[in-house]
Amino acid sequence: MSGIPKRSVYRHVADVIRQAIADGDYPRGGALPREDLLADELGVSRATVNDAIRVLVAEGLVRIHRGKGMFVSELPPIVRNAEARYSTDARERGRGAFDVEVRALGREPRVNVRIERVVPPTRVAEILNVPAGEPSAVARIRHMGADDIPLQIATSYIPVDIAAGTAIEQEDTGPGGIISRFTELGYKQVRITERITARPPTAEEASYLAMTEDQRVFEIVHTGWTAEDRAVEVCIHVMPTHAWTLDYGWKTI
Repeated sequence: MSGIPKRSVYRHVADVIRQAIADGDYPRGGALPREDLLADELGVSRATVNDAIRVLVAEGLVRIHRGKGMFVSELPPIVRNAEARYSTDARERGRGAFDVEVRALGREPRVNVRIERVVPPTRVAEILNVPAGEPSAVARIRHMGADDIPLQIATSYIPVDIAAGTAIEQEDTGPGGIISRFTELGYKQVRITERITARPPTAEEASYLAMTEDQRVFEIVHTGWTAEDRAVEVCIHVMPTHAWTLDYGWKTI
């Protein structure tokens, strides 16, 4: 059809390799053939294969391990179902929503938690209605993964007057995570809001999440609200876009 540009050869090659991965010809976690072998198999130049692999690396479908070769990423994108992950029954099957999501994949959750009383970012202080410029929030800073695969950095901010001296300041907050602890403290979250943007990772984020400069992260600013319309938690999730599928649903009015 006129007016439709032809697809670049290297993108067509990327399509072919992507489909082969989807069909199981190259299994998750397995090695891809060397570039020269792929070039011979597909009848294209090695440079074309190299460009195609760069596309797949940017998508997070392929990882390059220097000195070892090219490998299909171990995990498919994880479905982050917002409605399910914040239900009490789902959360309390484990140590919170992330724990349940990762165990459902047959993987072991790995969470490194650091807890501090901090000066919250200005935008967080405004949402929580706490003083800016002073340590008015408890921060739960978590680096999270499945086995040895890094998947997320999540930092929850909670007003000090709620969290101080409670299980929220403990590394292990128990079944259901901190949302269940809020309920026990009389601050049940009855409504959540999430604002999502996509952006390049910072240097620190890229280092932990093993990302390239061509990849992007979701930044999700999650806020939990009580029946009195008080914001009691702001959590900033930073997640590689290629590692997650965001799934939302709501009832019509």
